[in-house]
Amino acid sequence: MSDDLGDFSMLDLFRLEVDNQATILNDGLLALEQGSHSDRQLEALMRAAHSIKGAARMVDIEAGVSLAHSMEDCFVAAQQGELHLQPHQVDLLLKGVDQLVAIAQQQANDDELTRLVEQIRHIDQLPTGPDNTPVQQTGTGLPPPANDTAMAGTAVIERETTTTAVPPAPTPGADKNTAGNEAVRVSAESLNRLVGLAGEVQVESRWLHPFADALLQVKHRQAEIISLVDRLNESLCTRGNSDYNRTLASEIQTKANRCRHLMSDRLVELDEFDRRMHSLGNRLNKEVITSRMRPFADATRGFPRMVRDVARQLGKQVELKIEGAATQVDRDILEHIDAPLNHLLRNALDHGIETPEQRRQAGKPEQATLRLSAMHSSGMLSIHVEDDGRGIDLERLRSRIVERDMVNETMAQELSDAELLEFLFLPGFSTREEVTEISGRGVGLDVVHSTVQRMRGVARATTEPGKGTHFHLQLPLTMSIIRALLVEIGGEPYAIPLARIDRTLRLDTSQVESLEGRQYFTLGNQHVGLVFASQVLDCGGDSTNDDFLPVVVLGERLHRSGLVVDCFIGERNLVVHTLDERLGKIQDIAATSLLENGDPCLIVDVDDMLRSVDILIAGGRLNRIHDKPAGGSSQGKRILVVDDSITVREVERNMLVTRGYQVDVAVDGMDGWNAVRMDDYDLVISDIDMPRMNGFEFVRLIKQDERLGKIPVMIVSYKDREEDRQRGLEAGADYYLTKGSFQDETLIEAVADLIGSAE
Repeated sequence: MSDDLGDFSMLDLFRLEVDNQATILNDGLLALEQGSHSDRQLEALMRAAHSIKGAARMVDIEAGVSLAHSMEDCFVAAQQGELHLQPHQVDLLLKGVDQLVAIAQQQANDDELTRLVEQIRHIDQLPTGPDNTPVQQTGTGLPPPANDTAMAGTAVIERETTTTAVPPAPTPGADKNTAGNEAVRVSAESLNRLVGLAGEVQVESRWLHPFADALLQVKHRQAEIISLVDRLNESLCTRGNSDYNRTLASEIQTKANRCRHLMSDRLVELDEFDRRMHSLGNRLNKEVITSRMRPFADATRGFPRMVRDVARQLGKQVELKIEGAATQVDRDILEHIDAPLNHLLRNALDHGIETPEQRRQAGKPEQATLRLSAMHSSGMLSIHVEDDGRGIDLERLRSRIVERDMVNETMAQELSDAELLEFLFLPGFSTREEVTEISGRGVGLDVVHSTVQRMRGVARATTEPGKGTHFHLQLPLTMSIIRALLVEIGGEPYAIPLARIDRTLRLDTSQVESLEGRQYFTLGNQHVGLVFASQVLDCGGDSTNDDFLPVVVLGERLHRSGLVVDCFIGERNLVVHTLDERLGKIQDIAATSLLENGDPCLIVDVDDMLRSVDILIAGGRLNRIHDKPAGGSSQGKRILVVDDSITVREVERNMLVTRGYQVDVAVDGMDGWNAVRMDDYDLVISDIDMPRMNGFEFVRLIKQDERLGKIPVMIVSYKDREEDRQRGLEAGADYYLTKGSFQDETLIEAVADLIGSAE
């Protein structure tokens, strides 16, 4: 099988070649820096440089030829024992790798490149500083670390399995027979179509089964007819009918038996064909899905070099351990997790890990451990980033939150450790006083949170002062296929991803209790609220009078809800089909799929559904067990509060509820847009910086809508610049209030100015 290179230019192929070989060069040089001078290691480095030289010559890039050739000469000299590479010389060669990548991207500086080639050619004469640190640093532009410790500024890289360097990828035109496992380049669009077609084949293969069942019913009816014919034949023979009648009856019996045998034979063949098609469809679907999977190692190739460079800059000793490198991950997820993991590793290096001197004083080894691991757990991909550093100072974090007027001091003291750590993921939040090249701008953990949220995952942080910090990312294994529980809601099938289900149960209605207008049941030592799925999805269906309720418990920890469905259908593997972009975001629905019988099925967006449940709860509009669905509208003026910060939402909601207003909440602009279209509100209060849809877009949508345009809208934001205020008013906001300046009465007075008192 040959590679499909029709869509790649020669320069594109050169870039791919450099990317592949740069990984080998980086890993090999880092291993050399730690004293691993094996012949196989040097051979792999030499071959990688040689491959780049040959590829550069093919595309007539003389600068790449010169640089790769000079690096190749260094590795040959090391192989022959003429050169023993020292750390400062490895620094220069790593800069050479950076320059090769820059050449491939057409971003190299000619003057710098000329100097570098000359330095590598005379690498044995490279000067060093008085403490044996290199004068010439790597291509990261980082200054040398200021540290008197002899071993400071080093990073040790460990992988789960110790292997020699991976041989370079075969270049175009290489002997294909030498490759043990060839790669074929296929466009992402083609692969996605292939996944969809494989799913359809799997669905089509199951259509034979109901057809075979129908034929089996025909066979049973045929057997009944043959039995009647047998009885008729016996009757004719017994009563002495004419020879003609007896002959006719006998012939009918013979042909009927022949039809029976023919039907039996064809049913056996059809059943066998059905099994083969089902097996083939499943195998095809599995292979196609597997073709989308890549090892976790593909996302970690650049991390050893990055950790090494940042550790040198900060004067710290760090051992990076990468575990679960072979864990299979969907390529779409793999492409999106690079930035979050990069931020988490840099955050650990800068914030969490101490200097060698600080670690000695704390009784720790001078060399810190930074662990990155991936594994499959409970149908999800779990990624862990852990360090054994100082941990997060929770009291300092609490003070920082108060300083930024995010909550008042009384509320801050009531926040749990988990709630405090959630603030780290807010946009623009940082515990650093100064801004550096590595941190202090407060964008890193926000990127982590928003990226994980877009992939329908969860990010959590835990810490133990003095012992380290642990970040846990929980993501779906693949975006193409999910394992789901099929349930019936309002007479239609719906799929709920198994990874988002806490548990399912058949609840005895005698266990249902009521408190403050809400119904719940006790699960362990926690009260779990009940809500009808048909009410959340607005798909009809009255409350049940059955003695047992099929309940799906969604959410986690202290935020769980029991979803009452019509019945459980069973578990299925479903191929995910994205909704047409022209439909926009459909409330509570994430995607669609096809069932085995070809019927369409909607896949529930669990996060969106939990937000819809919160809106119903806040509005006091929940149907009750054995009650008719609630009708009519709530008394008093209703306000919708839209903010992605749970703390801000609750502060504003409590202020308004105590003054008699009916208050609903939404967790972002998209959630608010769904809510404001679903119900009638007298006022909308919105934040600006929110995921999925920001406040400016949200306000603009409201004001452009013919029905909603008359609803007053107030923006309450941390942004107090005049241009932000002007932009909000231009979007259509009727009032702009900054969170850092308002007190309880300020907000209430602004609300009263817009819609009057609650009565």
